[in-house]
Amino acid sequence: MKGPSQRQLRAGELVRHALTDILAREEFDDPDLKGRSITISEVRVSPDLKHATAFCAPLGGEEMDSVVSGLNRASRFIRGRLGKEVDLRNTPTIRFLADGSFAEGQRMDRLLASLKPTADDGAEDDEREE
Repeated sequence: MKGPSQRQLRAGELVRHALTDILAREEFDDPDLKGRSITISEVRVSPDLKHATAFCAPLGGEEMDSVVSGLNRASRFIRGRLGKEVDLRNTPTIRFLADGSFAEGQRMDRLLASLKPTADDGAEDDEREE
């Protein structure tokens, strides 16, 4: 399967930067978004650049579902702001999805930490080497 084109990647990164600025600057009336810091980790744009999927997570990862729902409710407003920020022929419609990569990374860290040798294990290894 072929990956995204350079054009899609450039447009996605342009949209990601603009979304980050918009979310940092704008005040939302939605209670799920009010006073939240939201990270946009990636934006994937369709080949015709008319649709974009933004992967997002609230800072701390708390209440992920409600924040994503709030962003999708505000997507038309955000798209209007995006049209003023980016220089694309068509402003893409935006769909927000929860970014599970942060939680997956934390899970992997915990798993790796559980595999680390304890201080007792290291002492036994030192005795064997002598």
